[in-house]
Amino acid sequence: MRFSTISILAAALLLSACNDAAGPADDAPAGEPPLAGASLGGDFTLTGEDGTPVSWQDFDGQYRTIYFGYAYCPDVCPTDVQRAMAGLKAFEEQDPERAAQVQPLFVTIDPERDTPEVVKEFTANFHPRLIGLTGSEEEIAATAKKFGVFYSRGETSAGGGYLMNHSNITMLFGPDGEPITTLPTDEGAEAVAAELAQWVR
Repeated sequence: MRFSTISILAAALLLSACNDAAGPADDAPAGEPPLAGASLGGDFTLTGEDGTPVSWQDFDGQYRTIYFGYAYCPDVCPTDVQRAMAGLKAFEEQDPERAAQVQPLFVTIDPERDTPEVVKEFTANFHPRLIGLTGSEEEIAATAKKFGVFYSRGETSAGGGYLMNHSNITMLFGPDGEPITTLPTDEGAEAVAAELAQWVR
């Protein structure tokens, strides 16, 4: 079973955010991010890796990357997160000062299994500053809706396990929580680093 990526939703977001047809970020006019004006994001409070509340507004003044996935994902999530975080590490090497302004976040869409401890173990594999978040089913659903993220639980296997269908888009938000762009994790770490370098001022 493969995971859905809702590329149609991503395209719709890009088209609604731009006056012209969406193209590569390098072609975007200065000061006009691809997702400018999109209705994405908003405050939330979830549970951090140490069990304490973490809110979106806690990171006001910082750029934020955010990805919704789950720790038990066999392929898509670890691949996407690895590429995004490798891109951030590359950006840190190129420009430590600007990269320090970026706070990466991982939000589980499988809170039934992804406890704070499980999420912490997952994020530790990718970047020391990556913060994992979980919460109740209702909290996760409300947060995902704010960020335009789709997910659903797959069928339970004979052994009791299950997969999650979900969008796999990594988004970059600005210091005021405004949506800026999606990160090209499908193109690898270098492309992610270049995208961050373009928009993180």
